[in-house]
Amino acid sequence: MILDVLAQNGEQTSNPLAAFALPLLLLVGFYFLLIRPQRNRQRAQQALISALEVGDEVLTTGGIFGTIVEIDEDEGVLTVEIAPGTRVRMLRQGIAQRFVEEDEGLDGESGSADEEADRKP
Repeated sequence: MILDVLAQNGEQTSNPLAAFALPLLLLVGFYFLLIRPQRNRQRAQQALISALEVGDEVLTTGGIFGTIVEIDEDEGVLTVEIAPGTRVRMLRQGIAQRFVEEDEGLDGESGSADEEADRKP
């Protein structure tokens, strides 16, 4: 009898939607913190790989700097010159980064007046 009274007083009714709220919030959090940024990085890498051209200065995934001298579109292979006379064949996916040279100003000089003042003693 005493156990029946304690069991009835100790029971709590819960909202069934509250039970699903926490897992749902966790899934949404994982999407915005992990999945979405990874997809954006993959899209950016695919755009980089498809935009490679002969003459681009690149950094390989192995940490080697070089210049693209030939592209074989059929096989997806690049020839990268890593030193004068030293060429390496590699897959397009082996390129980690492309370096773009800064455009020179209208008068043929690059940099600003502040940079020039910093260079002078």
